[in-house]
Amino acid sequence: MTKKLFWFILLILSIGLSACSHISTGKYPAYFQPAQCLPNFPDKDGWYGGDGAYSIKLDKERTLWLFGDTFVSEDKGRKDRISMNVVMGTTMAISTCSNDGQFKIQYYLKKRNGNFLSSFGTNEWLWPQDPFIANNTLYVPLLVVKAMLDLKTPFNFKIVRHKIARIRNYTAADPHQWAVDYIDLRGAILPGIEAFAATSVVFENHVYFYPLYNSLKKTAKISGNILVRIPIDKLDDPADNMEYLNRSRTWEKGLMPAKAMIVLAAGVSELSVRYHADEKKWIAVYMSLKNSGDQLLYQTADKPEGLWTKPKALIEKIPEVDPQSRLYDKDTFCYAGKEHIQFARERTIVATYVCNSLEDFQNKTNFIRRNLFLYRPVVITAIISQ
Repeated sequence: MTKKLFWFILLILSIGLSACSHISTGKYPAYFQPAQCLPNFPDKDGWYGGDGAYSIKLDKERTLWLFGDTFVSEDKGRKDRISMNVVMGTTMAISTCSNDGQFKIQYYLKKRNGNFLSSFGTNEWLWPQDPFIANNTLYVPLLVVKAMLDLKTPFNFKIVRHKIARIRNYTAADPHQWAVDYIDLRGAILPGIEAFAATSVVFENHVYFYPLYNSLKKTAKISGNILVRIPIDKLDDPADNMEYLNRSRTWEKGLMPAKAMIVLAAGVSELSVRYHADEKKWIAVYMSLKNSGDQLLYQTADKPEGLWTKPKALIEKIPEVDPQSRLYDKDTFCYAGKEHIQFARERTIVATYVCNSLEDFQNKTNFIRRNLFLYRPVVITAIISQ
């Protein structure tokens, strides 16, 4: 939940701040959004902050947003989150851009008997990963989370399984009216894969995934993001149709630690990989694992499998973890860096990140409850250097 393990959510692992744009420097294609339409995430509709912030363009007008564990309240105009409830799982929102370039967002919080609920799963704790659309069907990969009360807070959780929500018709305005069924990946995800759909890419006849992989075997201690693909026409039967890129840069059915190809050394559980047509380049955007997540980084490649260039900084200093910033706190860490390509304009990239606190979450007056600027997507615009 908000307790996302530092290395894992950096790996799994604003009121005003989310609207602020940190500007960096380069070259970027135009995607024809109305001028000045940039995401922002005001507190409304009961939503008071969430992490994750994966997005996907559903059609010409609508973008779907997926958040992880979310602060919720019936009270309007709250100035803090003291004793506020938290939805353990996934919440959703839909945004649009008006003709005059105004970003508008509506949060759709699921409720039953007066209680806020996760958008997916009734008896499971499910975190969202990178959604994708293939054959006119929307797929939302999900991490199944288990509370581990014997572990030290705030890291008392474990990722135990993976599944994918499948939505064949997403035309209804309210996403909770969409019919959902699930593809259970139990048995399909091999040991060492900790976050399967850290990002998802539909390319030609396959869907590509960049799982966070850690093999701690003495014979093959490797860590990073590997590459898996599934034919689009086999998405309903993924277990028998996954192919893994190996070190010889060929595809094979199995995953052997000694042969696993680390395509991105980032080692993160949340990122984006998107194709920039004007540049004819793939661009990966993610948060640094160093210094509590103090840089937003990017790499480029000619193909989804690489080879990828060395990381460069989109943002040199993240203010929430910069000791010289008024936003700094020693327990803050930042993660969940990713691009939202549907909001790009010529020469700019639009991305988000989220910051959290290591303070004990069980403390109902902890830092992220006292400070609304934390634990919500921060929007940045940046220009990629040439």
